[in-house]
Amino acid sequence: MKLFRTLLVVLLGLGVLPRPAHAAANKEHLQLMAEIRMLQEQNQQLQALLGTLQDTLKVVTTKIDEQSAATRKAMADQTLAVTNIGDNVRVLREKADETNVRISTFSQEIDSLRQAVASQPAAPAVNPTGTIDPSAPPTGAAPPSAPPPVGVSAQRMYEASYDDYTAGRFDLAIQGFQGFIQAFPRLPNAADAQFNIGMSYFNQAKWGEARDAFQKTITDYPQSAERVPEAYYKLGQSFERLNQIDNAKRAYDTVTQKHPGTFSATQARQALDRLNKR
Repeated sequence: MKLFRTLLVVLLGLGVLPRPAHAAANKEHLQLMAEIRMLQEQNQQLQALLGTLQDTLKVVTTKIDEQSAATRKAMADQTLAVTNIGDNVRVLREKADETNVRISTFSQEIDSLRQAVASQPAAPAVNPTGTIDPSAPPTGAAPPSAPPPVGVSAQRMYEASYDDYTAGRFDLAIQGFQGFIQAFPRLPNAADAQFNIGMSYFNQAKWGEARDAFQKTITDYPQSAERVPEAYYKLGQSFERLNQIDNAKRAYDTVTQKHPGTFSATQARQALDRLNKR
């Protein structure tokens, strides 16, 4: 209504509408008012339609946000599920590797037990009179050079030697590791045992023995990706203590060339830089 009054005043002021002085002017005035009311109703309808559209837009936006949130949650759940599957696969692989090691250990122990049983001296031959015949040849195979103690597992045997090593009882550790290698030469930690023999000699400043032990680690266990680089580096250190600088450089250079990504290679490069500055 306020809009109508304002429009009427403007029209009258501009002279578009003559002042209602007679019946014709009243008729035009009424017609103009009807048109203005129609415009007001159309405006109200447009406003209502605009409000409806805004409400619909809000609903659609809300649904889109909900769908986006659900999609993000589903993707996060899938990522978590894939991660969990990867972790489970890794755990299963580690358990399988551990099982394989245990199977290998048990096989070694069974073989050692069989050797121990087979190496037992045979009972002396008895003649029909019930007396021992000293001239009868003994039966059975010759005993191995160093059979493992019956009932002692490979793991226990290694750990006992390693305890001696960490406690500084290097002579006992050397004997224990040597016995372990003789009894279980194919176990994965046989390379560790040979390397620890070298470290035991090195810690006693027995450079020649340490050099030979580290060289034996490289020669006998070339498949050990962990111990071979360390053995090369300690071999270089042993050569340095023996004042064999050229041999030390060759050992350091070998580990940097063959095992460039290892920590031993980093140590070897530092040692080479130090020696080259002399």
